[in-house]
Amino acid sequence: MLNKVEICGVDTSTLKTIPEDEKRRLLKLAHEGDKEAREKLIMGNLRLVLSVSGRFNPKRDSRDDLFQVGCIGLIKAIDNFNLDMDVRFSTYAVPMIIGELRRHQRDNNVIRVSRSVRDLAYRALGVKEDIARTEGREATTKEIAKRLDVPEKAVSEAMEAIVEPISIFDSVYGDGEDKMYVIDKLADEDTGDDWIESLSLKDALAKLGERELDIIKKRFYKGRTQMEIAEEIGISQAQVSRLEKGAIDKLRKYMS
Repeated sequence: MLNKVEICGVDTSTLKTIPEDEKRRLLKLAHEGDKEAREKLIMGNLRLVLSVSGRFNPKRDSRDDLFQVGCIGLIKAIDNFNLDMDVRFSTYAVPMIIGELRRHQRDNNVIRVSRSVRDLAYRALGVKEDIARTEGREATTKEIAKRLDVPEKAVSEAMEAIVEPISIFDSVYGDGEDKMYVIDKLADEDTGDDWIESLSLKDALAKLGERELDIIKKRFYKGRTQMEIAEEIGISQAQVSRLEKGAIDKLRKYMS
């Protein structure tokens, strides 16, 4: 993450840090209304935001989005930091940044989960982590439920509710370029084009080229491997892989 990577137009390899005593001086000025000092604090702590946002799953949100949300947490930390506290600014800022990122992912989850269910799930995760840390083993749902004094079924349902959904185009595993996608596991010869229509893919598939459409149907609805398709249509496996990837990218774009 800290190599030369551009995020939100910022070259992360050029990010600077500020000594702690200088941070406190700038914080004092910023709280007195000095906009330049506030800007210096923000720029001087972007590396911290980069580090914290890097802990979050980029499959749910882009690195750019996570970085921007983390910056909001940083700004809140700057504006609310109490200079009378005998703590380092980063000690206060990190939980603020994490909290902002968690709120963002919670509020923008594709599946809405009630606060009570979500809170139970996070409490259950806390118990699970505690048992793993102190006893070096995986906790059972029954153990977690007993510690929280709630029904086992409630814990199980809460944990399932916060599991992140995956795309049908996510790869399950791959051998070189011949990858297996989630949709491969869902394909069924009996379902045919009606299954495609039921997933609202018809319009998106219509936008594909003839060869791309042929490859998608052979791969995902007839169970062919890339090597088998390559032999059938007389091109290399590498070409099949590129065409398949291009077709999937188009489907994602058309369906978003």
